[in-house]
Amino acid sequence: MLIALVLLCSIKVTPDLQDCTRDNATAVLRVPGEFGHPAACLMQAQAFLAQTSIAHEFSDDDRAKVVCARTIDGFARR
Repeated sequence: MLIALVLLCSIKVTPDLQDCTRDNATAVLRVPGEFGHPAACLMQAQAFLAQTSIAHEFSDDDRAKVVCARTIDGFARR
C-alpha cells in the first residue's frame, strides 16, 4: 500500500523541486487513507491539497510536491 504526503517547499530554500524533502519542507501534510496504485495516490493528494486552506494561501515562492511512499505495517518507509 501507499500513503501520500504533500510537501510544501519554498523555492528560496529549494529552487529545484526535486530537492524538496520532509526535512526541508515548510509543511508536510499526510493525505488520509492508503492507496493501491501510484496514480490513485497522486490524484487523491492533489484533490486533498485543493480542498485545504493552505492551497489558497500559497505565495509565488511556494511549491507543492506529492510523495507516495510504501507502507510496512502502517508506517511509511523513508
